[in-house]
Amino acid sequence: MNDGSPPPSFTPAQQAGLDSRTEDQDRTLATMHRLEAALAAPAPRNEAAWQRDVRDALNVLDDVTRAEDTNADRPDSLLSDIKRTQPILASRVRGVRAQYRQVRDAISSLRIELERGDGHPSFDFADTRQRIAWILTALRHQRARESDLIYEAYYDAFRSDLETGA
Repeated sequence: MNDGSPPPSFTPAQQAGLDSRTEDQDRTLATMHRLEAALAAPAPRNEAAWQRDVRDALNVLDDVTRAEDTNADRPDSLLSDIKRTQPILASRVRGVRAQYRQVRDAISSLRIELERGDGHPSFDFADTRQRIAWILTALRHQRARESDLIYEAYYDAFRSDLETGA
């Protein structure tokens, strides 16, 4: 929707929230790529190193997603702003947050499980790869739902599409 007027924009606080979200997601994405690289390494005859690399990458993912979750729950976060200023979207904000916590719980649970099984001779590499692939897919799905929510909130607030910079 372009009528020649400048596009509407976020307030400075909203822009700071968007910037913070982007930084968190960039950090999480880089960590996801590190974990994918560890998972793709050959495991047979390299069990201990494979387990260590996957466990270390999963520990980092646990840390960065915990920080991302904490930041998204802050009162000045973009999600909090949407929930506060657009009550019609509040249930979707709660849903996105709940889904993220479920993924976070799965990461933490698997991380603990991997630490307990470290070096165990019957460790199932294929199962571990599949379970972590599910977690990574769930993170991507959650990220897409959150992005959709933010774009919808922007459109509802300004009756204009959010410029993506693409």
